[in-house]
Amino acid sequence: MARIGILTCSNATQDLGCSSVSCLADFRKRQGAFADYPAEEKLTLVGIINCPGCPTLTGADKLLERIRALTEFKVDTIHFTYCIKALCPFIKKYETALASAFPGIRIVIGTHREHLTLEEYRERVKRLFCQDRKNMVDLILDRD
Repeated sequence: MARIGILTCSNATQDLGCSSVSCLADFRKRQGAFADYPAEEKLTLVGIINCPGCPTLTGADKLLERIRALTEFKVDTIHFTYCIKALCPFIKKYETALASAFPGIRIVIGTHREHLTLEEYRERVKRLFCQDRKNMVDLILDRD
């Protein structure tokens, strides 16, 4: 059995209104990064946490405290969401800190299927931040 935690981007969840619906849908359907688990292995979602946000000098320390809370519930794998993979300037720092502090936790970069290239995704997110009426639903559903 895999006990999974999902790390989301604070900017995507708080500023763009992402509800992690694509990540959760692919978790349930075992698609995207979740397709890599053996079919007979049971997947349990332990929790979803946000990164500490940008910019931050103490981000890795804050992140580790949030991960520590998941370890109390025996998480064994952390998935960094697609938005972190595509947008986060701290991804390597977070990945290194997590691997060092919790060597027994597997780290997977990605969650849901990638319908856009990283460049297309980044460009759409930039547009969302520049237009008040847009949110993550518009990005996911490809509405301009």
